[in-house]
Amino acid sequence: MGYKIVVAGATGNVGREMLNILAERQFPVDEIAALASRRSLGTEVSFGDKTIVTKDIETFDWTGWDMALFAIGSDATKIHAPKAAAAGCVVIDNSSLYRYDPAVPLIVPEVNADAIHMYKNKNIIANPNCSTAQMVVALKPLHDRARIKRVVVSTYQSVSGAGKEGIDELWDQTKGIYVPGQEKEPKKFTKQIAFNVIPHIDVFLDDGSTKEEWKMVAETKKILDTKIKVTATCVRVPVFVGHSESINIEFEDFLDEDEARDILREAPGILVVDKREPGGYITPIECVGDYATYISRIRQDSTVENGINLWCVSDNLRKGAALNAVQIAEVLGNKVLKKG
Repeated sequence: MGYKIVVAGATGNVGREMLNILAERQFPVDEIAALASRRSLGTEVSFGDKTIVTKDIETFDWTGWDMALFAIGSDATKIHAPKAAAAGCVVIDNSSLYRYDPAVPLIVPEVNADAIHMYKNKNIIANPNCSTAQMVVALKPLHDRARIKRVVVSTYQSVSGAGKEGIDELWDQTKGIYVPGQEKEPKKFTKQIAFNVIPHIDVFLDDGSTKEEWKMVAETKKILDTKIKVTATCVRVPVFVGHSESINIEFEDFLDEDEARDILREAPGILVVDKREPGGYITPIECVGDYATYISRIRQDSTVENGINLWCVSDNLRKGAALNAVQIAEVLGNKVLKKG
C-alpha cells in the first residue's frame, strides 16, 4: 500500500525535479496529483513513464491525500498550506515561510531526521534553503566528532537558485555579448550576471548582511546546533545549476585533516573527491543530476588552533530543494505514517 501524493508547483524547475525524483527513487505512490496556478492549468508534466495534466491549486480538494510537496513560494504557500494541513495532508514546504517557526521542524534527513515528529504541531515540515542544506550535510559528521565552534562560509550560487528567470537572464546576456543587437540589461539580478559575480542574494538587512546570508545562519543553528557561530557571504555566479561553498570550520577539539576525510567518506549523502592534483576536485558542472553532496579540498587551517577548510558542491535543484523534500517524505513514510 502506497501514498497519495501531491506536488504543488509542478510546472516549475523544483516541482518538475520533485516528480522526477519521486519516480527515480520509486517512492511508494498509489496516486499522484500535479498542481499549478491557473495560468499553467492543463500543462503536461512527466512522472516516470506517465504524463500528468496539472490541476488548479485554487479549487483542489485536499481531503484524503497523505503528503503534499510544495514548491510555490511563500505567498501562495501562506494560502494553500494551512488548507492542506487542516484536511490531514502533511505539507513538506520548500519556501521560507515556515522555516523559522519554532513549532515547525526544519529537516535535512542526514542531519536531524528525528525532529520530524514535530510535524504534528501544524501538519507542516519545512525544507531548508538550498545553500544551507548542503552545508549542514557536510558539517554534521564533523560536529559529532569534534564540536564546531564557528563556521565562515562563502557561497558561489548558481542562477537556477533564482528560478527560470535567473537561468534565462544568464543565457540571454551571454548570447548578447557575442551577438550585436541582442544585448540584455539586468532585470532579475541587480547587475550583469554573464561573465560576472554578484555579492548580493535577496534583500539587504540593517546590519549589512543579506537575507540569504541570514538564512544560512539561522537555519544552521536550528537544524544543527544553536551554539555554532556562523558568518556567511553569499554570491551569485554565472553557473546554470550547482551551488559551491568554501567552508572554514573552527572546532572545539583538534581534528586532523586525514580523520576528517575519513569521517566524511563514511557519512550519509556525501561523496569525497579530494586528490591534490589538477582536476582532483568536483566543480558544479560535474554535480548536476546527482544526489550527493561532494566534498573536496579538505585541509588543515593553520591560522586557528583547531581549523579545517573544505570545498562543498551540490545540485541545488536536487539536494538543495527537490531531493531533500522527497527524502523528508521518505522519512515521514518510513518512521511515522508507515503505509508503504
